[in-house]
Amino acid sequence: MDFPQAMLVFVVLAPGVVFGVLALLWLVGWVPAERLVSGITGVTFSAAILALFVVLRKVLATGAVTVTFGNWFAVHDYHFPMVLMADRLSFPFLGMTVVLVGLIGQFSATYLHREPGFFRFFLLLHLFAFGSLIAFAAGSFDLLVGGWEIVGITSVLLIAFFQYRTPPVENALRVFAVYRATDVGLLVGVFAMHHWAGTASFAGGFPRLSADRASTVCLLLLLAAAGKAAQVPFSGWLPRAMEGPTPSSAIFYGAISIHAGAYLLLRLQPMLAQSSLASAMVIAVGLVTAIYGTTSGRASADAKTSLAFASLTQVGVVFVEIGMGLKWIAVAHILGHATVRTLQFLRAPSMLHDYHQMHSAVGVEFPATAKHLEDLLPESMQLWLYRWALDRGHLDTFLDRFVIYPLMRISKFFARLDGMGLHPSLGRREAPASGCSAGQEGIG
Repeated sequence: MDFPQAMLVFVVLAPGVVFGVLALLWLVGWVPAERLVSGITGVTFSAAILALFVVLRKVLATGAVTVTFGNWFAVHDYHFPMVLMADRLSFPFLGMTVVLVGLIGQFSATYLHREPGFFRFFLLLHLFAFGSLIAFAAGSFDLLVGGWEIVGITSVLLIAFFQYRTPPVENALRVFAVYRATDVGLLVGVFAMHHWAGTASFAGGFPRLSADRASTVCLLLLLAAAGKAAQVPFSGWLPRAMEGPTPSSAIFYGAISIHAGAYLLLRLQPMLAQSSLASAMVIAVGLVTAIYGTTSGRASADAKTSLAFASLTQVGVVFVEIGMGLKWIAVAHILGHATVRTLQFLRAPSMLHDYHQMHSAVGVEFPATAKHLEDLLPESMQLWLYRWALDRGHLDTFLDRFVIYPLMRISKFFARLDGMGLHPSLGRREAPASGCSAGQEGIG
């Protein structure tokens, strides 16, 4: 392993090692001081930024830095390769993750000062960075799934950060249900790659499939990308994710997590080029989401929710760019949008105060944006759109009926099966400890 390869491994593993050490200390009952936690975070990501410069030199010279650890496991023809790769596509995302997570860490040291969940937030921040770096540096779709799932669970836990209130927990569970439902597309898509091409690795050459099979895989992965990026029809969960702390909203839904779906489609670009159907679907999903985001955002009543819908709009445009094959325009758009949106989320608590100061200085009311477009529509259409935007396009109803409630019913069904308590040796139900009849226990 040469020096650039070692630096790539360090960048990916450093947040995970810090998370593991701090979590073990927490388990044995020692919680470090806030200054120590923020200092460790600053040193970790500062060192990762310096290490990325070493990786960048090698990427510019050779095109990619690849580290192969062999197979995690292999069963017959199936093998799970452990490969890390930094190339011209993944490196910008690695740099964006390290820089912005480090920035959020320093901001949060002051923002969450004396907050009861201070240590828990930083634990999850390091775990999130670890999952994101694995997803972006993965040399195969198998390893990308691992990072993808870590990002998802930390997203849910940070939405429920203020766990002593009911709404954050309920909204976190809704987000978890949407993630579970849409991640099926990623798992089945990766399975299909192995079944049809024998590999899901793109480090040594992309899997080659026929046009029909490529379309199937692309559509399955589009389902996962749409769920993670909150694209229509799964956009309803994003405003609810604003229950989390402002720093986590900035890093997840302004910068990194919401762009993970776009990165998945960018990595899938060779297959998208084979399928006009899948490319058209990506464009359609992005276009509908952009229209939905800009319409619903105009009826938002608070700063964070309006920023969430603004993120939806921009990510929808990114999906359109990817579907049209404008790969590097999409990458530049993502980097610019992530930077600006992070700044806007971090300033959201003081934005209203700044607005009032500007309003007083100017002395007149600021004109509404895009008013000339509204005037083109008849008044009845404007009122209908306003009601539609207030209800957020009725997408919550869609998610409740077709995603949330079915998953809850399935979960309750399996909970009842688990409560029956079949004895492993006798093959019959154990007697209930409470003294009620077996039939009553099965019903309850």
